[in-house]
Amino acid sequence: MRGIKMKVDVIIPTYKPDKGFPEMIKRLEKQTLKPNRIIIMNTEEKYFEKLLYGTDFAREHPEVEVHHLSKREFNHGGTRHLGALHSSGDIFVCMTQDALPADNRLLEELTAPFLSDDRIAVSYARQLPEKDSGEIERFTRAYNYPEESCVKGKEQLSEMGIKTYFCSNVCAAYKKDIYQELGGFVRHTIFNEDMIYAAGAVQAGWKISYAAGARVYHSHNYSCREQFRRNFDNGVSQAQHTDIFSGVPSESEGMKLVKQTASHLIAVHKPWLVIKLIAASGAKYMGFWLGKHYKSLPARFVKACSMNKDYWL
Repeated sequence: MRGIKMKVDVIIPTYKPDKGFPEMIKRLEKQTLKPNRIIIMNTEEKYFEKLLYGTDFAREHPEVEVHHLSKREFNHGGTRHLGALHSSGDIFVCMTQDALPADNRLLEELTAPFLSDDRIAVSYARQLPEKDSGEIERFTRAYNYPEESCVKGKEQLSEMGIKTYFCSNVCAAYKKDIYQELGGFVRHTIFNEDMIYAAGAVQAGWKISYAAGARVYHSHNYSCREQFRRNFDNGVSQAQHTDIFSGVPSESEGMKLVKQTASHLIAVHKPWLVIKLIAASGAKYMGFWLGKHYKSLPARFVKACSMNKDYWL
């Protein structure tokens, strides 16, 4: 099975890419399973051209194609779906511009589950903390992205709850024919296009693979304000898709993470960070709760709370 050749495209939405982005492209080009094409869905051409000024990007990276769109045109689900339409691969991989492949086996490891189980619709990668990550962020990454791989389907819902649907487009591979059969990503969404798709796949009888051997460096040191806004958008997303999320509430999973993180901080002799954890967790919960009730809030307040303000235009 592992000898089967698959054509794989990589889709990367970008907005104001920084100096680390060219390194990401170089690492993708050096993969043991080489991408057929790297499809960049870039928001605002001027920022992309500014990063690459003085370089011959097209000549140096012939397998890369760039599609520009305006900020108003960008959408978490719709933009990735448009990228999928440009793909001619058997599999397409969605990545974010700040996900850095940890080694040259990322694509090979990420797509391997498709070869061993034809019921797998999606495979997502392990996210490793970056060097500047704090203790809380490091533990959170290890909690959400453990060392052991797993496969999730309907059978796991009673045990895993909302985590059955967990999937991340920071780095995730999609089997193209199943993607088309299921109708692809929801076109207009503020957040969670990956989990919404994964949930639909599970409910249709397909499976989700977590491929721990596929690794990318990706983490954030969000402030409490940023945590609030990010989780507000998460709450909005869940309120808009009650058919998926109402039966598997995520609050209990969040509380479990908080308790285990606090225990970890005490175990590593950093109890003072528990205060920071409580503040961040409070911001997350408040943002999430308000987001789930956004329909009863004033429009101006909703936009002020949101991380993705252009969604409300």
